[in-house]
Formats: sequence, C-alpha cells, structure tokens
Amino acid sequence: MATGSLVGMPLKRVEDPRLITGNGHYLDDIKLPGMVHVAVVRSRHAHAQIARIDTGRAAAVPGVLAVYTGRDLQGQVSSLPCAWQAGGVPNNVNTPPVLALDRVRWTGDAIAAVVAETPAIAEDAARLVEVEYAPLPVVVDAQAATNPGAPQLHDNAPDNVCMRWTAGDDAAAQRALQDADVVVRQRLINQRLIPNPIEGRGAIGRYDPGTGEYTVWMTSQAPHVMRLLLAAFVLGVPEHKVRCISPDVGGGFGAKIFLYGDMALVAWCSRQLGGRPVKFVESRRENYVATTHGRDHVTEIEVGARKDGTITALRVKTYANLGAYLSTIAPGIPTTLYGRMLAGCYRIPHIFCEVLGVYTNTAMVDAYRGAGRPEATYAVERAVDLVAAKLSMDPAEVRRKNFIPPDAFPYKNPVGMLPYDSGDYGKTLAKALEMVRYDEFRREQEVARRQGRYLGIGLSSYVEVCGVAPSAWIGLPGEGWGAGLWESANVRMHLTGKVVVTTGSLPHGQGHETTVAQIVADELGVPMDDVTVEHGDTLGTPFGYGTYGSRSAAVGGVAVYRSLQKVKDKARRLGAHLLEASEADVVYEGGKVFVKGAPDRSKTIQEIALAASVAYNLPKGMEPFLDETSYYDPPNCTFPFGTQVAVVEVDPETGRVELKRYVAVDDVGKVINPLIVDGQVHGGIVQGVGQALWEGAVYDANGQLVTGSMMDYAVPRAAWFPTLEVARTETLSPVNPLGVKGAGETGTIAATPAVVNAVVDALRPLGIHHLDMPLTPERVWRAMQSKR
Repeated sequence: MATGSLVGMPLKRVEDPRLITGNGHYLDDIKLPGMVHVAVVRSRHAHAQIARIDTGRAAAVPGVLAVYTGRDLQGQVSSLPCAWQAGGVPNNVNTPPVLALDRVRWTGDAIAAVVAETPAIAEDAARLVEVEYAPLPVVVDAQAATNPGAPQLHDNAPDNVCMRWTAGDDAAAQRALQDADVVVRQRLINQRLIPNPIEGRGAIGRYDPGTGEYTVWMTSQAPHVMRLLLAAFVLGVPEHKVRCISPDVGGGFGAKIFLYGDMALVAWCSRQLGGRPVKFVESRRENYVATTHGRDHVTEIEVGARKDGTITALRVKTYANLGAYLSTIAPGIPTTLYGRMLAGCYRIPHIFCEVLGVYTNTAMVDAYRGAGRPEATYAVERAVDLVAAKLSMDPAEVRRKNFIPPDAFPYKNPVGMLPYDSGDYGKTLAKALEMVRYDEFRREQEVARRQGRYLGIGLSSYVEVCGVAPSAWIGLPGEGWGAGLWESANVRMHLTGKVVVTTGSLPHGQGHETTVAQIVADELGVPMDDVTVEHGDTLGTPFGYGTYGSRSAAVGGVAVYRSLQKVKDKARRLGAHLLEASEADVVYEGGKVFVKGAPDRSKTIQEIALAASVAYNLPKGMEPFLDETSYYDPPNCTFPFGTQVAVVEVDPETGRVELKRYVAVDDVGKVINPLIVDGQVHGGIVQGVGQALWEGAVYDANGQLVTGSMMDYAVPRAAWFPTLEVARTETLSPVNPLGVKGAGETGTIAATPAVVNAVVDALRPLGIHHLDMPLTPERVWRAMQSKR
C-alpha cells in the first residue's frame, strides 16, 4: 500500500480477511494439551438460603474429575473486587463470591463447578448436583427495593441502598424551579438491556506447578486490569505470577470489561488438578442470566424554563438498579458517567442530581455501550422536548436557544468536574435539519395528520465524555476510581524496516489494527503492509487499561503517536550522523531524513533502522535499535457531540412504529478512517433504536428472567431499518495532538431519545406527551386507545 496521507482515508480493515474467512483465533478455538472443561451450577432461585448441596451423583459420573462448591474455595479465593465505587460518598459494598456459600441472591448465582473431560460430561453431571433451597422474599424493582419492609439483600445496606450520590446545588435548583415560568415533571424508565455480543464469554486457566504461574485466556476488553484484579484481590498472588491473554474477541459492548468469577475459577481449578488447563465457555442462556446487564434506571425529572424557551433549572432523582452485587465498575456508571453529563449540550445554570444505587435480586448491572451517557442524554433530550411541548415551541428552536455557544469553550457545566473541550452544537443541528428537510417534513406532517396518518420527527442533540483517562481527575476521591487510566504503546522498528506496535488498547470489533497502522504509516512514511499491531497479551504488551468509553484513539492512539515522535527524533539524530550533517540541518519527511535544501542527500527510515540495529556507527551516547515506549496520561477527556434525527410513522390500527428515515450528523474530532467510523455509528444507532422500540430485559415478581433467550428478547434486525444517512462536522479536540475525540458510542447515545421523541411527536394530536420504552406495538396501541 502507498504511504502518505493515510489518516482520513476510508481504507478497508486489514484484519477483516482473517476474521471473515474463519481464520480468527477466538477463545473457543483454543485447544490445549490435556485440557478439561468446567460447567457451572447456577441458582434456580432469585433469593434463597442454601440448605444443602449434594455433589455425590455428579462426582460419580465417568469422566468427571472434580466437583467444587464455595466451601472448597474458602480461604483460597476471595470475592471479586469492585474497582470503581461512587466517589465522595460511603459505599455499602457487596461483591460476588466466585461460588456462593450460604445464600444466593439472583437467578444465575454460581453455586458449584463440575470439571470433566468433555463439555458434554460436565454439563450432564452439573444437572445431577442436588441443591436444597429455603426460598426468601424477592425484590427486582430498584425503587420498590428502597421502600420500608422490602426484602433485604445485604446486612450492611439498609433499604438495599449501596450509595446516595449527589452533584450540584439542590437549594439553587429548587429556587430556580420556583422562579420558572413553566415547570415540567416526568417519570422516565430507562429499561434494563442485555448486551448480546456475537461471541459469549469464556475463560481458560492453566497453572504451572514448576513456576507457580497462572495463565488465563479470557474474552476481555481489559486484560491488564484483569491480571491486576485477579492477582492482587482474588487469587492473592503477585501480579507477575499471572498472565492474561485476550485472543480475538467477538464483540463486547462493555460486558467484557469486567472481572467474572469464572476467570478465577478456571485458574484455581487448574491448580487443584496439577496444572491441567481448564476451560469455561458460557452458553447463550448463561450469557443472559449471569453476564452483566446495562441501564435499568427509574428517573424523576423536574425542568424549569422561561416562556421564551430558555431552560433555567433541571432537577433529577435516579434509582439505579445495580443488581444483587456490585460488578467491577458498577457504581461509577450512574454517578460520574451519568450524573456529571446531565447538562447535555445546554447552558442550564442550575442542575441538581441525586442517584441512589440499589441492590435487587437481579443480575449485576454495569457499563453497556455508552455507559451512563445514554441514560443522561435520554433524560435531557426528553426534558427538552417536554419543555417545547409545554410552551408550544418547535423542539429545534428550544435546542438552539439553549446550546452552549462555540465561544464558551472550554465550558464546565454545573455538575461536571472537567470542562468540555470544544464544540459547535448549532452546526450539527443545522446540518441534520437540512439533510432531513425539516421544514418540508413539518408541512408533510400537517397534511398527513389531516389524512389520519401519524408521522413524527424526533431530534436528539448530544454530547458525551470520551477518552476517560486523566489521572488527575479520575483518580481523585471525588470520582471514586482511585487510580489513573492512562494508556501505553511501544513502537519498534526492526533492522528489516518492519514496524511492530504493541498497545494496551485492544479491539473487539473496532478495527484497531487498521487505524493504528494508518497513524504509524503516516508518521513514519512506511507502507501500511509493513506495520504489525499486537495487543491482548499482558506478557508482551506494556500495561494498559484497555478498550471502552471510546478511548482507544483519544488515549491509546495518542500513546502510539508519542512513541512515534520519539522514534522519529532518534531517527533524525542518527540520520544526521550518517549524513555527516548537523541535526539542525536535517528534516524527517516522507519516510526519510534529508538535508534541508538538498533532498538527494538522504537516508530512508529503513536504512536508519538497519544502522540503529547493527550499531557500529552510532553517535556517541546513542543506544542501539529504534524502540520507544510511551505512557500517555491526557490532561482532559474529550467530548464528541452531534444531532441525530428519526422520522417515524405509527400504524393507528396496530401501534407498530416504522422507522422511515434516520439521519446522524456527528462530530468526533479528527477522523482517522471514515469507513470504520461510519460502521461504528451504524452499529450504535441500531443498538440505540433497539432500546427505544424493542429491547428490554424483564424479570417477573419471583426474580425469573422471562426474557432469557432470543425467543423472548428482541434483538434488532437489519430488515427493520431504512438506509442510515450519516454525515459529520469536524471540530478538533485541543486535548491531544491528533485532534480526535471518539466515535464508538455516538449512535447508542443519540438514537434512543431521537426515536422516542419522534413517536411522541407523531402521537401528539392524541394528547400523548410521553411513553416509556420499549415502544412495542402493544404499548403504543394501548396508549392510543386510552386517548380515544
């Protein structure tokens, strides 16, 4: 491939031929000598005391090597840690044991493990483990769980409250509401979702009795963090005694960020079996009941405004369902990533947010694509439309009136800790309205209404926080993480001229091997084919915090960029030496070092790499080899933004919502690869629309997940969507030298309120001002009938 100006080109992904031809290497593809398999026995009850466990029949099955319960792990394996607690407030922490001891707290809680020679034997034997339960009362609704007399899950969490977290000035917000010309109040449900990556989770553990070292292969978005947590908090061994490897990962959407009990279980089981590798691969049913879920907020909003549409106050109270235990970063999602973004794109002078994190008899809830930002955007964008409806104003005009102006950046909102870096929110709104022909649509809508048709258009203007990393912010007690989230990269150029990049960021579908190679090829002036990107192995890559929160380019990519500058600086010094010129008289450009004004006097980067490797003619004091590492800790996060627009038609006879058009105008800063960004936006939109119209995890009163398979949980299908129309503006981030912001979550954040706003707009002639998600045909039809 040619070199030069590769950043910004829509290149096909270099990893795709390997992945789409079946030559990827996923966890279930791994076969190790002597490997055995483990099946997990899970609770059938949402809340119960364990009266008795009888493993005798299971242990007697031919091919079964061992059956373990929580008693066997006591004193050897600790409960999983919660690494990110809500900042600045007490947290009543309860984390899951690897195997339950005396009590189960959700349907899917792990009780026992059966290790056998084959997966089939392990699964069959697991069904023979007899568990006698003493059922306890169950609560699945977060708000109901805080009521007096509700079933209590943990002794240290009265009223099932993990934490009460606030941001903003409540007294000022209440005064502003009292002074407002209009006040709108609304209860919002942001329903529970199941992430549904195409590949489920799994882990393989291998213990080496000779060295005392553990190797754990895992479907993880953050293997270095998993190594730290496994070693220091669960297995109780030094970090260097654990190696974690993420092979190719088939999607994550946040659910593969976290530490799960099976990761520790396979390592511990391998040690018990003298070092035989132990493999766990969850079924899709297990993925639904035992892997983390997302969202699940009950929110009450109060928004005040003047008669001209200026929003003066926003007051929010949210019950955030955290499930039966705290997952790895669960409390940080509805606090830092949700509460601090409740201003959205708007200059709202008075904001107050209160969040109650609540335990219930349900699966753990943690980050799901967008992680707090979609929930915040939904609350804000519904609030804006409710104000517009109350004042009989156009929703687009209310947005324009309240946008933070471009000259106000950097801008710090009333509940934020960091300033928004840059933005021009009016530009994306204007472009989206132009693309959808907004004024023309409003005229068509009036005609359609006279014909008895229900057409609607919904806007969603959003801003999100990405590149979550700055140690000076996230490490403060006020944010609860207690550490940095910097990222690392190593760049080395071999004597053959080939470049190898190792990075702490790793892909699970994003195309890192392509985008990183584009940056490297551009900066060094080498062909992309000469660049190899390595990731996912804690033994061979510098420590990094992984991939989530749209941070790979804005943090990981910048770490690569900084290492490249070090390589270029060294190459420039060595090139000057080889050319017998002063360093001040040479430049590095187009893959070679040459003397200013005399480009024929030059050395290519390949020639310089060879000279650096053979090392017999180096400047005094220079070390051999082109090999540089950087750890990048950004001074601020980045804040992508945009406006997305949905056009819908509601069938008055069935309540079915048809998505007729979808327009997305995003600003993600500098775009490295437009083709990859478009793909990210498309996927995010589908997930966001899925929440608005179809998806929802439902527990019954007994704590049984009634949407426990794809027969009952409606995953969006391509045939349900029109062609997605995407465009961009470009506002560079001043935070990093690449100018990038982040693109992986834009669609998921913006699409949900856009679609809900569109459906409510369509039904406005019936006097309907709000509907809770998902907007299924039955729910919409019943709402329409109730108004007739």
